[in-house]
Amino acid sequence: MNVIGKVTVLPQLPEAIARLSELAYNLYWSWTPHAQALYSELDSEIWERFQRNPVRTLLEVPQERLLEVAANSEYVARYTQVMADFDAYMNKKDTWATKNATNLKPVAYFSMEYAYHESLPIYSGGLGVLAGDHCKSASDLDLPFTAVGMLFHQGYFRQLFNKDGWQEEAYDELDLTTLPITPALIADGTQARVKVNIGTRDVHVRLWNLQIGRIRVILLDANVPENSEDDRKLTARLYGGNQELRVQQYVLLGVAGIRALRVLNVPASVYHMNEGHAALMGLERIREYVEGGLDFRSAVETVASSTLFTTHTPVPAGNDAFTYELMDTYIGKWPALMNAGRDDLYGLARHDQFWDNHWVPSFSMTVFALNMSRAANGVSELHGEVSRKMWNFLYEGATPEEVPIGHVTNGAHNLTFTSQAMRDLLGTVLPADWTERLEDEDMWKAVDSLSDAQLSDVQRTMKREMIAFVRRSQREQMLRNGASAADVAATENLLSENALTIGFARRFATYKRATLLFRDKARLNAIINNPERPVQFVFAGKAHPADNPGKAFIQEIYRVSQEPEFRGKIVILENYDMNVARHLVQGVDIWLNNPRRPLEASGTSGMKASFNGSPNFSVLDGWWREGFDGTNGWPIGDEREYADLNLQDDADAYSLYSHLENDIVPRYYGELAGADSWAHTVRRAIETCSPRFSMQRQVIDYVRQYYIPLSVRGEAVAADGSASARQIAGWKTWVRQQWPHTQITASADLPTTAQPGQTVTVTANVNPAGIHPEELKVEAVLSRGEHRIRVPLSYNQNNTYTAQVPLKDSGLYSIGVRMVPEIAGLSNELELGLIKWA
Repeated sequence: MNVIGKVTVLPQLPEAIARLSELAYNLYWSWTPHAQALYSELDSEIWERFQRNPVRTLLEVPQERLLEVAANSEYVARYTQVMADFDAYMNKKDTWATKNATNLKPVAYFSMEYAYHESLPIYSGGLGVLAGDHCKSASDLDLPFTAVGMLFHQGYFRQLFNKDGWQEEAYDELDLTTLPITPALIADGTQARVKVNIGTRDVHVRLWNLQIGRIRVILLDANVPENSEDDRKLTARLYGGNQELRVQQYVLLGVAGIRALRVLNVPASVYHMNEGHAALMGLERIREYVEGGLDFRSAVETVASSTLFTTHTPVPAGNDAFTYELMDTYIGKWPALMNAGRDDLYGLARHDQFWDNHWVPSFSMTVFALNMSRAANGVSELHGEVSRKMWNFLYEGATPEEVPIGHVTNGAHNLTFTSQAMRDLLGTVLPADWTERLEDEDMWKAVDSLSDAQLSDVQRTMKREMIAFVRRSQREQMLRNGASAADVAATENLLSENALTIGFARRFATYKRATLLFRDKARLNAIINNPERPVQFVFAGKAHPADNPGKAFIQEIYRVSQEPEFRGKIVILENYDMNVARHLVQGVDIWLNNPRRPLEASGTSGMKASFNGSPNFSVLDGWWREGFDGTNGWPIGDEREYADLNLQDDADAYSLYSHLENDIVPRYYGELAGADSWAHTVRRAIETCSPRFSMQRQVIDYVRQYYIPLSVRGEAVAADGSASARQIAGWKTWVRQQWPHTQITASADLPTTAQPGQTVTVTANVNPAGIHPEELKVEAVLSRGEHRIRVPLSYNQNNTYTAQVPLKDSGLYSIGVRMVPEIAGLSNELELGLIKWA
């Protein structure tokens, strides 16, 4: 039929359950299974068909059913308890922030994607889950926090496997009237909009509110009638299209995101860029300060002083970089808006790269983000090390450990991923307020008092639910692909609740080596098909639509799963999303992860499995390098660096099989006892990973290490019309101008051999080229193997510096002298990136 329009008929909720609609629009329900149950019990088929979306469920359920549950005293009692818990959460005054972060100024958090729940598919994978969990814990801790993102009308994509196991993509248009979002309004009651110039045209952006517990998320939407068809597609798909589309989306997120905060009068003093996609927020913030009277360089200092950048990418190719010509097309007008030259602006993002057989300057989003922030971090200890090495070239003359990029190891939102059954069990031994003290490691020691039987019963229940879910999913896939009646019927026998079940689910990038398990199929066959100790595997994951090698990995797993010896014992699920992830991390016995070290920035799936008592079995990369303690899971391989990737794969596969055969399988089947028992490993996984890798711990780390210091420094630099920023900017300009003319020479009174504790005299002569002596740090650098000691030299007169440098231990030393410019007020001594060695 011809559709001339649509109308949404809102449900008439009986008084006894009237607040179900209010609750549906706050994603507090997404980490509260008892709240979700209120909606699923209205109609479980509707609930599942519409991706467990409370708003849509209320729209679809007949009025008679609403009246029926409103008359059910047992349902109303549970509804009353859920709403009481919700009100207590929303209105709590004695929160972590009120006790521990009273000096924290409002934080604005920018991310390209957010994963809150599968019913709002504006995420692709780990980065989005991390961002969504960050928001949830910001709410739990009651931080002054606002998130900004994009409302993608077709999300990422829905993954389908054809009959040959090849990934196909489907894009579903979201019906905004059925999502838990509301229009963001300005003072006159109209929906808020902002406008952004991209290239030669203005793009209009509609703003939406999303409520995550106590905090607000602002979503940007370009799909409005005022825009051209092409511009309406800017918020159609996440990570779709070519480089031109990506640049435009980054302008939209950064510039429109800042303007959204302003038009809605949302305060922000600290700005957190979650990955380089958000880097162009710096454009608008600089423009604001220049419009207010600052020069370009002072505006840069003011903006950067209150900005944090988190990088998630451990390989150079994963960092977006664009040609200057492409950037001219879409931000070519911005230098003039900032009273700056093109080279002034682009120089903040310059990364010379080898393209088309010659070196050309590129506009790197990561370099721009690093230069537009005064604090930066990786997402695990090892990733911090990798990032410092990767961006060391920006600080010529510095060692990697000096590069000002720290780390905050990722966490996961415990309550989103811990099953209700496990939460109920934990509640029997943990204190009543345990969900507010998730980072408290001492509290979790109470898990030791849980019996083997209690843990086994809960895990068996969750395993049954997961297996039922796998069978339903496989049946639907078979029916869609026209499988035979026998093959469809065989889905009822997939997997066994009595077999050791290992899960593997993640983005199918090739470095994650999803097929490493199949390196020796004969050995794998012997492990899986041992009649006394069977083992089975469940896989899931999406490959990027343009990643054919990743898709080939998926197809290889599918084909192996169809081989007679593995059929029914290896399964790969389609359409990996938060719903699939929850079922797997709550239902498998072990979580497997085998990326090629050191390319896993962090990873979080294994954390979520450990929350549910499923130990992690992983390469010592990302978070597991910090999490593994010898009792709470297993390593794959070691921490060696391999030049030969094939050799690395062989070694890691051998380690994987050996651990399974010699430890994991015997332990699971009760052949080991005491500290080597399965239940002991389960308890250790829960009590060690739950606090250390909770999102609550992660966000607290951000508050203490970055948000509060940036609150203080940003306010100081911007005070009195950015007086400090002007001073710093002027000083940097002067020093950069003079630096090529500075000189340093050095000498040392070195004996041929020395005794431990002996000192040597080091002298440096400096030509400061007009730079004040107190603005130069001159220091001796002693290198002994990988260890470095820095000893400051004291200024004497006539531009000479000396120091007595102790040789504390025996060994072979190398001694050098260097000079670094610094003044009070810098975020770190390498802020200029200038070092000169004698």
